[in-house]
Amino acid sequence: MSSEIALKVAQAVDENRLWQRLMTMARHGATPKGGVNRQALSAEDRAARAELTAWATKLGFAVAQDDAANLYVRRAGTEAEAPPVVTGSHLDSQPTGGKFDGAYGVLAGFEVLEALERAGIKTKRPIEVVAWTNEEGSRFQPGAMGSAIYAGKYRLPDHLNSVDRDGVALGPELAATLKALDVPRRPIGGAVTAYVEAHIEQGPILESQQLQIGAVTLVQGSRRYTIEVTGEEAHAGTTPLKLRKDAMKAAAAIVLALEQAFDDPTDTVRYTVGRFDVFPGSANTVPGRVFFTIDFRHPDRATLTTLTDKIEGIAKANARGCEVKVTRISDVSPTPFDPAVIGLVRASAAALNMPSMEMISGAGHDAMHIAHLCPTGMVFVPCARGISHNEVESATPADLAAGARVLAATLVELANR
Repeated sequence: MSSEIALKVAQAVDENRLWQRLMTMARHGATPKGGVNRQALSAEDRAARAELTAWATKLGFAVAQDDAANLYVRRAGTEAEAPPVVTGSHLDSQPTGGKFDGAYGVLAGFEVLEALERAGIKTKRPIEVVAWTNEEGSRFQPGAMGSAIYAGKYRLPDHLNSVDRDGVALGPELAATLKALDVPRRPIGGAVTAYVEAHIEQGPILESQQLQIGAVTLVQGSRRYTIEVTGEEAHAGTTPLKLRKDAMKAAAAIVLALEQAFDDPTDTVRYTVGRFDVFPGSANTVPGRVFFTIDFRHPDRATLTTLTDKIEGIAKANARGCEVKVTRISDVSPTPFDPAVIGLVRASAAALNMPSMEMISGAGHDAMHIAHLCPTGMVFVPCARGISHNEVESATPADLAAGARVLAATLVELANR
């Protein structure tokens, strides 16, 4: 049961203030269709970080960043040296992203800090809001980079030479992002008491069940791969089909063969080819090289391993005389969350008269890395038709405020224990 203080803070969450902040943040990278293109370490991402920093500074919160450009907003506790309770998400987006994916988690956490401040309530432990770097992985691979580096799963130096589609390296963009904010630098990592992340569901379950709150029990596992098929350029009008090493046809055969291999009557498997680049990209030239990505997800580790271990063999069996290189770029096991935190999320929702349900997250989140450091959980709220990674992504002010209130009650309980 949430304490009287926790409920008081939850009730101090201001729906309109949260909504207005979300709309202001959405101006950075705004697209004509109403979404955002605010990719990691871009000028738009830097502007969003500066906006958050200005809000935090105005309220007297401490702001810092680490060498991975993870950005921290800290409200002090009465036990100044105690490990903080942490919340947050990310500010970067997909190229055709929505207003709420990631940004909601950061700004819901910030709304909790402001509600505490305006109510004049102190917590024992500090509470921090983090905007993690490069969660989406749409510009620089792999995704959830900042949180993975914080948790010790990745090493920052190993990713400085990662390049985007235009050949721009991560290292210089990271340096420019760090330089853009005049805030103190802090070490990567550190002790954390607990971590709770708020997020739109990015799926249709809560909306279909007419519930405002999901208590996440597990993030399903994922593996990502790049596949490079190398054939031979040739004249489209003069080269006989039987003499060609057509990288495009080979790549298409690989994609289709993998789809057949991953066929799942239960519709639990998630197999996506999200990027497909053909070179040289001329209408009258047989493609000599194709580069594409595979995103594979499943909640069961054994199934994840069994199926993805087939990728290289299937790819080479469908090479059609071309060379095939398969590279695994990330491997995240299914991540269960802490039962006590899950229970606290549900208890907070109940105390606020918000029916909730337990659910699995199909999407990856920064929480899956932080879960290896401390008790962790997530709060989901509905999004219209479950649509996300899309400019039409939508959520209601009431649902977003409901999630922030549950987050507030949960964080305060953890910070005062």
